[in-house]
Amino acid sequence: MSVATRTIRQILELRQGGITNGRVLSAIERVPRIRFVPEALAHQAFENVAIPIGHGQTLSQPLVVAQMLEALEVGPHMKVLEVGTGSGYQTAVLAQLCRRVYTIERHRPLMVQAENRLRELRLHNVTTRVGDGLLGWPEQEPFDRVVVSAAAPEPPESILAQLSVGAILVLPIGTQGREQSLMRVQRREQGFERELLSKVRFVPLVTGVDVMS
Repeated sequence: MSVATRTIRQILELRQGGITNGRVLSAIERVPRIRFVPEALAHQAFENVAIPIGHGQTLSQPLVVAQMLEALEVGPHMKVLEVGTGSGYQTAVLAQLCRRVYTIERHRPLMVQAENRLRELRLHNVTTRVGDGLLGWPEQEPFDRVVVSAAAPEPPESILAQLSVGAILVLPIGTQGREQSLMRVQRREQGFERELLSKVRFVPLVTGVDVMS
């Protein structure tokens, strides 16, 4: 089966999974997930499964990525912060949806690989940083949208503080080994509105940078 055929099948599966946002589906269709998985696991690239990418990290299921981005409601002129670059796959999809992506990864080898992939795809609206995702990116705040690709017990105050009024944060809430849920947080003039979405399973959000990598 060709890559094009597998991509079409993947988009159909996402629609069947409840994804209706046309911009999100089009962005996913334009980004070849197979470019972001380890070569030994390339046969799983178009399956709705999480894929290990090293350093204890995973590439999330396509349906989960789509659910997060649909909940994020990204507009074409927005500035987006991504905490947890990982393989760079979600970064590449975000780059199709917004004006600029600022993405942070604590594992330097993963970031180097992600940067190479983004460069090969000629995505020039992405700014990268190896650092502590829990700190966010204060120099570039406020952000219109923030997506966190690791689970925290509660939305980090440092990241909430970097949201503009009206901005949306999507992240998994919970601890490793226990039930986790996607949460959508929107900043209002008088505080934050929170909504729980689907059940998920993510690696934990860890502070600091992996200096051993």
